[in-house]
Amino acid sequence: MATMPQIQITRFFQLINQRQFTQARRQLERIKQKTPRTEWNHGYYKALQGMLLAQKHNDNQYTFFQALDVRDRSALQKHKKEFLAQTQNRFHEDFDKGYFSAWHDYIRLLIKTLKEHMKPQTSGEGQTSIAHYAEAPILPSMEH
Repeated sequence: MATMPQIQITRFFQLINQRQFTQARRQLERIKQKTPRTEWNHGYYKALQGMLLAQKHNDNQYTFFQALDVRDRSALQKHKKEFLAQTQNRFHEDFDKGYFSAWHDYIRLLIKTLKEHMKPQTSGEGQTSIAHYAEAPILPSMEH
């Protein structure tokens, strides 16, 4: 596995989830500049580029994003496991392993974000506040 600028990649994922495509494109360019040129990195970068294009032009009913339910932890875990298996497949070239690693990282971020949004908040007395459940922010929809 090659070294990737993780902070910039995390920010890129956040930007595409928020549908801030101009900023996401700039972030993608920063990632490209900071990443050494290897086949693994090229696959990773191409996956990021594809994610941006698929989110921006989400009129294709066959894209993975259209079928992805970001609120279904079980489905996200299943996708994460499948992408991880693809990254470890000894028959895949480095480009493919990098490509699937990007998807694995993206799904991992979605799961982490989902967990953070679902954490109960407690009131001063140590009890869970009902306001947390009523006002909990909803994850950005992937259906725009």
